[in-house]
Amino acid sequence: MKRKIISIDEEKCNGCGQCIPNCPEGALQIIDGKARLVSDLFCDGLVECIGHCPEGAISIEEREAELYDEKKVMENIINTGPNTIQAHLKHLKDHGEDEYFNQAVQVLEERDIPVPELHREEKLACGYSGTMARSIEKEDSENNCECQTKASSELLQWPVHLKLVNPYAPYLDNADLLIAADCCAYAYGNFHQKFIKGKIAIILCPKLDTGIEQYIEKLALIFKNHTINSIIIARIEVPCCGGIEKIVEAALQKAGRSSMVKLNIISVNGEII
Repeated sequence: MKRKIISIDEEKCNGCGQCIPNCPEGALQIIDGKARLVSDLFCDGLVECIGHCPEGAISIEEREAELYDEKKVMENIINTGPNTIQAHLKHLKDHGEDEYFNQAVQVLEERDIPVPELHREEKLACGYSGTMARSIEKEDSENNCECQTKASSELLQWPVHLKLVNPYAPYLDNADLLIAADCCAYAYGNFHQKFIKGKIAIILCPKLDTGIEQYIEKLALIFKNHTINSIIIARIEVPCCGGIEKIVEAALQKAGRSSMVKLNIISVNGEII
């Protein structure tokens, strides 16, 4: 499957690093004075980094990327030198991609290339991954709630996933939209009452879903062909979830509509921050 991914022109890149903070997945690093895409695996194609490159060294290309092949990636990385090898291995390890890490090490061993020592950091550029797994302590619900009642669904339509939503559905007329990252309903306990009630709900994952351009096109059709009263975005605090804001803003711009977005950020502990 083809997907969009960034490409860096090394001749134009001056190593300023302005793209680095704007890559929430941590896929970019400055190595040997140049910005480098450390791993295709963590480039989501949302290209937030492009607008922050003063030299125009970053572009978007479409290529086959569905079947990730660590050994083929390592063939390219080996040619860029030991610093990039170390950065790539650390990138895989920090993100909990142990299977790909082992494949990369195997390639190095087969070529008699030394495997660099790694010092893992606890905080990752992408936010929270498998290496940041943790338990969330909760008080006993019997002692923490004044009463136990059955919660009712506030869902007004079906389906809810953007990939399945009909952009011409009549329920979108004069709608108040909730556009939410799909993890929100699991993180925020009172999600139906707080966010879904009285709204048309649309969910997506800006990091894992494919076809982001199609999402922008579909939302643009919704904004252009219906009177939308309001738009609420709900997303998780992790940086990679921030792509949902870029998708909505791009769709509004494409539809020629002014921004009317109210943003709600939910912590992994289930609090609105």
